[in-house]
Amino acid sequence: MNVRNAFILIAGLLLISIAFIYQVWQPIQWALLIVIPIITLGIFDMLQSRQAIRRNFPVIGHGRYLLEKIRPEIMQYFVETDTEGRPINRIYRSLIYRRAKKVNDTVPFGTQMDVYRTGYEWMDFSMYAKDPKEVDAHPRVTVGGPDCSKPYSASLLNISAMSYGALSKNAIMALNKGAKIDGFAHNTGEGGISPYHKKFGGDLIWQIGTGYFGSRTPGGEFCPITFKENASLEQVKMIEIKLSQGAKPGHGGILPAIKNTEEISKIRHVEPHKDVHSPPGHSVFNDGTGLMMFIKQLRELSGGKPIGFKLCIGRKEEFINLCNSMISTGIKPDFITVDGGEGGTGAAPMEFSNSLGMPLRDGLSFVHDTLIGFGLRDDMKLMASGKIISGFHIAKTIALGADMINSARGMMMALGCIQALECNNNTCPVGVATQDKSLMHGLDVENKAQRVANFHHSTIHSFTELMAASGLESVKDLDRSHIYRRISMNKVMTYEQIYPYPVQGSLLSS
Repeated sequence: MNVRNAFILIAGLLLISIAFIYQVWQPIQWALLIVIPIITLGIFDMLQSRQAIRRNFPVIGHGRYLLEKIRPEIMQYFVETDTEGRPINRIYRSLIYRRAKKVNDTVPFGTQMDVYRTGYEWMDFSMYAKDPKEVDAHPRVTVGGPDCSKPYSASLLNISAMSYGALSKNAIMALNKGAKIDGFAHNTGEGGISPYHKKFGGDLIWQIGTGYFGSRTPGGEFCPITFKENASLEQVKMIEIKLSQGAKPGHGGILPAIKNTEEISKIRHVEPHKDVHSPPGHSVFNDGTGLMMFIKQLRELSGGKPIGFKLCIGRKEEFINLCNSMISTGIKPDFITVDGGEGGTGAAPMEFSNSLGMPLRDGLSFVHDTLIGFGLRDDMKLMASGKIISGFHIAKTIALGADMINSARGMMMALGCIQALECNNNTCPVGVATQDKSLMHGLDVENKAQRVANFHHSTIHSFTELMAASGLESVKDLDRSHIYRRISMNKVMTYEQIYPYPVQGSLLSS
């Protein structure tokens, strides 16, 4: 007899027994409160046809779905080791939390890393290490080329692009206030500038995506008038054209209908309560020359503010064509943001997140080297984003060619993100990535803003201490020769050997 038939038999016997006993024994009435719902659930399970497990194993089959639902929590809290968690392991999650809370961030008893595994990386140090006081404790980077009349002095570490809509209003306010407290920039993401970005006056990098949110006509085309209104805000320091992002390159942004509230739809100029899909490409241009002309237009409309673009590297020849367009038009961006194909905070189809786009190390080194080859590197700044959390992450990214760093997941965790992996479901339990008012209520803006500022300050401090330990006084002195990577058990190479520098201008004659 199978489980289903046995359940039918037992349920029938129970019902007959209950009906009989009920007449002679009053306490059975209390048992009915438990037994009847279970029997009802079992009957419903047998009649439904969507899930075979529940149909074949009524009632007890629900255990399978319950365990599946709480599997991420079981893995995170009881199974995974400190070094195994994904996307961010427990070592780095704990580091972020401790720095955000401004508590002891040192570790005892040595490293947990396997220093002999292939892929292990480290930074060299000097016997003649500097006193950390000799290194600039608050390094800044001036962004703005020859055609920029309003250059911006930016922090080395800034908040990467995350839109209001993807994040809650409390999260946006806390991020922006944190940026204001410690003097760094907050990228708006492609969702446009909301009142919550403006409330505390933190510096903004306004991102313009393919949907042109905040600068679009009712039909979804770019609108110079509304762009100029927003670009003229004193709080907007730079403008970034998003060509693609590491989480889903070539796909366009996604705002699920459940997050598209009335307020967000007004900010974005779209219909509420419907999925909002940004187009995969821009309608204003479709080649390198068109992009350069768009950069020129935005620079003029903004009154001379730094204009750049963000991309994840796909086809190398397309970026080479962009460099040729810079040379042929004489128009150059003030900065380029390179996003790694390892993804980020944005909701994305699995195939795009896992299998599309060049990872950060390869993409950044390629962009840096290509610009050197075309003699363009000195004319613009490079920003990099892609799972950058610690001072060492900053060091090796700068060594590869970046001038500045953007962090999204690090800043989210400073807000209190627990890596619940509910970002795309509007059910974020800590109120970061949700539009559910009952959930976002738990995120205290004042407290979390200070934590964001603390994380930024401590991470920059850890980077400058690494610089001092290596005997370097300036960020400009850090290069690929300072970072080592284990290639095999008995072979180690520097980044300079893995990613050799090109000759300046070597690509101009090709």
